[in-house]
Amino acid sequence: MTHPIPAPRPASDRLYRTPPPLPRRPPLVGPFCPACTHPSCRRRRAQRLPLRGGHRDEYRREHAWAADLQARNRHLVIWYGERTGSYWVASSTGLAEVPDAATLEWVLAPDLVSR
Repeated sequence: MTHPIPAPRPASDRLYRTPPPLPRRPPLVGPFCPACTHPSCRRRRAQRLPLRGGHRDEYRREHAWAADLQARNRHLVIWYGERTGSYWVASSTGLAEVPDAATLEWVLAPDLVSR
């Protein structure tokens, strides 16, 4: 059975919508932004930085924060995954991936957030 390919909506149609404009960014000097926090730019910057103790310098804040949490929660194993861009928590109940630092704080101390 063949179906015809639908034609795009004409601008006179009341359901026609123009897509919202993309945010304006200054032109790039190289293949990535020199100091932004976009995950893709950070990943490209990290490729050129040296490994120190098995970690890239680009992610030193995240690794240091995870190590600090690990020191305060000795019953858990906490680390930052450079490839996934998220924090990981291994406990006796299993392995959990946490997308950001705020969520990780909430996971580790849920009773403190409700105050």
